[in-house]
Amino acid sequence: MLLELALWLGQDIRTFNVFGYITLRTVLASLTALVISFVFGPSLIRWLAAKKIGQAVRDDGPKSHLTKAGTPTMGGALILIAIAITTLLWGDLRNQYIWVTLFVTLGFGAVGWVDDWRKVVHRDPKGLPSRWKYLWTSLIALGAAVFLSVTAHEPAQTELIVPFFKAVSYPLGIYGFVALSYFVINGTSHAVNLTDGLDGLAIMPTVMVAGALAIFAYVAGHAGFSKYLGVPYINGAGELAVFLGALCGAGLGFLWFNAYPAEVFMGDVGALALGAALGTVAVVVRQEIVLFIMGGLFVAETMSVMAQVLYFKFSGGKRIFRMAPLHHHYELGGWKETQVVVRFWIITIMLVLFGLSTLKLR
Repeated sequence: MLLELALWLGQDIRTFNVFGYITLRTVLASLTALVISFVFGPSLIRWLAAKKIGQAVRDDGPKSHLTKAGTPTMGGALILIAIAITTLLWGDLRNQYIWVTLFVTLGFGAVGWVDDWRKVVHRDPKGLPSRWKYLWTSLIALGAAVFLSVTAHEPAQTELIVPFFKAVSYPLGIYGFVALSYFVINGTSHAVNLTDGLDGLAIMPTVMVAGALAIFAYVAGHAGFSKYLGVPYINGAGELAVFLGALCGAGLGFLWFNAYPAEVFMGDVGALALGAALGTVAVVVRQEIVLFIMGGLFVAETMSVMAQVLYFKFSGGKRIFRMAPLHHHYELGGWKETQVVVRFWIITIMLVLFGLSTLKLR
């Protein structure tokens, strides 16, 4: 009902010329999603608590986390609802990039919802088996990659753009583009999911990276700006700034309730979806390497898990880190949870600024 209402209202709003400006609609999308999160957040948290949809805590984790047991989880559904309603309200629904990004976001969110539901409602600690989770996310990511490849009309839309160099790019071809897009979308999704382990740790870097990608999307979709800054022109990509504005607003609204001490956790339903959204936008605007830079926190968290598992396996039980992912290593080393979170935010701010510098440093 809410989605249908947003769709109907959006058609009327877009008839006014003043609302044709992407920048204005991006700001309004951010504010709308923020208000939706504020209004519906408390009700959702009460419902989750009443249904006893609470977080399970690892026994081998930091002892300070034991107090988090039972905190409502699956709050990422609030973010997805806010994004979907706001995008339908303020986005140009004739734009194919809006629909493919929404499809990926909600599709990954559905997989995360099933995983969370099995864990907290059916009391299955394994949730959705890893092979099935990876299969479904892979199918969604691959579907999006194939769609973007067959709808690409210019060679620049399937090239790998190297930042800091004005005219350095590598043609990938259809198969190379599909493979890269698949790994970026799926990889970013699971990387954000691994990072989501402390109050506010994952959502704020996601908002920062999304805000920066909104700038890249706007530039890529503007013929004049893209030519001046030396980035590939992608007709229609600018509309993704509206979607990302909605993501930023919804994310900040969620942070209000997720800040330490968290009243609600995101769960896989939110983390998988938001990571996939960032990956999809990066693919559309041809900034996969820049996403790797700006999302360096997500990369580091993922690499820490991979390194820990491989070293443990081949060293006969030895460990590199006190505990993986990386944020737990610093917690067990004596950092308070709030120190880890804020310091990782600061690192992300620096990485995002560095990524944004690639717009001019060419």
